[in-house]
Amino acid sequence: MSGKRGFTLLEMIVATTIMGIAVAGLMSGISSSTRNAARLRDYDRVVQLARLRMNGLLTDPRVTLNAPQEGLFEPAITGGLECGWRAQVTVAEKASPSPAAGDYVLDRIQLEIWWMSGGQRRAFPLESYRRRTLRPEDVEAPR
Repeated sequence: MSGKRGFTLLEMIVATTIMGIAVAGLMSGISSSTRNAARLRDYDRVVQLARLRMNGLLTDPRVTLNAPQEGLFEPAITGGLECGWRAQVTVAEKASPSPAAGDYVLDRIQLEIWWMSGGQRRAFPLESYRRRTLRPEDVEAPR
């Protein structure tokens, strides 16, 4: 036996196996992190779209009351994500039993945002209130 030092074939195989297991574990972690990042990116995008739609409903005094409305978001603003919304505005509280033009009412706005993620439809609801002044056309004529 000579005095040369080095690694044996068995030591090289064991070291390579250990490195392979470590790399496989790291790749699995990176893969799940990538999936989570994509899911969070979609969720963040949907939250921004929900804010956009809710702001539109809050500021539009001519939204039809007690009638469900729905629509799809344009793919240009969703980044290719298929998503849409459904909303309904109802009167939550009146200032008096027989309100007149100029009185205040409290409207309840219910909004549901949905999107497709991994072949599944996901959704979350939002709710808000707004105060508005009744216009003459909002008050029903007595019969």
